[in-house]
Amino acid sequence: MSRTDHASAVAAVKAMENSLLTHSDTEQLIAAKTDSEFRSVLSAKNADGQDLEAVWEMLRSYAPDNREMQILLYRNDFHDLKAVLKALISNRDPSVYFIKPSNVELEQLSTAFREKSAEGLPQHLKKTAEEAYELLTRTMDGQLSDTLIDTAALSQMQEDAARFGGQFIQRYAQLTAACADIKTAYRCCLMKKPGQFLQAAICGSRGLPKEDIIDAVLGGQESFFSYLETTDYAELASLLKKSAAAFEKRCDDLLIELADEARLQTFGIEPLEAYYIAKEAEIKNIRIIKVCRECGSDKEIITERMRKLYV
Repeated sequence: MSRTDHASAVAAVKAMENSLLTHSDTEQLIAAKTDSEFRSVLSAKNADGQDLEAVWEMLRSYAPDNREMQILLYRNDFHDLKAVLKALISNRDPSVYFIKPSNVELEQLSTAFREKSAEGLPQHLKKTAEEAYELLTRTMDGQLSDTLIDTAALSQMQEDAARFGGQFIQRYAQLTAACADIKTAYRCCLMKKPGQFLQAAICGSRGLPKEDIIDAVLGGQESFFSYLETTDYAELASLLKKSAAAFEKRCDDLLIELADEARLQTFGIEPLEAYYIAKEAEIKNIRIIKVCRECGSDKEIITERMRKLYV
């Protein structure tokens, strides 16, 4: 497929960027004195009822057969795998835990586990679904099963990005994996998890090899942070020392910065992927403001928690 095949889609997405919330819009949302005023600001930008599923369907209509775009939803897919598997074991309704958008339907996952066959699942989920089902039914250890699935998601993202994705989606997958590994590794440090657990919980990525992270964690917190300071993720290490919230915010901001580079491309699928990431961040910002307003948080606190904007 030629990179010019998505030229019309890129043009449409660039036009839609005008509807994304700006700094001025965000300031108005934070300063809104009433719920009515808050909703009015969102309504003016057509952002008062939009969800990621609608955004995804719109973008996919421009590139229905593009495999690379699907990688953006892998973490949702693997989360839904966890949800359906746990619901099956506990005899609960999995729909309440299901996240959309997703590359797989709830019924597909439910049928796969009921029939004990992963044949009907997307290729990137088959092996993990089989392994997680066997592990959970054998050990009844939900944490261990979740760990297997979470690590597999990060690994599959990187593997498929390298196999059939471009540079942007490869960097996206690597950054996502690195941020997740740092967060997991720090928790393992605090809980003094053994090497065997770390082997299952840490994925590894370019710039943060799995064995290097594990060795650093086994040496304790000082060893872990000292190691991170020698990598490209020294800034994240510094923020994580201060607070988990600051670390999480910077991880989100790094993804937006990456997307901001991709949006400038004239051809290719990257601007569509970047727009999805931008909408994901925008919806997260709206949610943060809503929660903070409900909790009576000061404007300064809300502003401090805002993720970086795309426009």
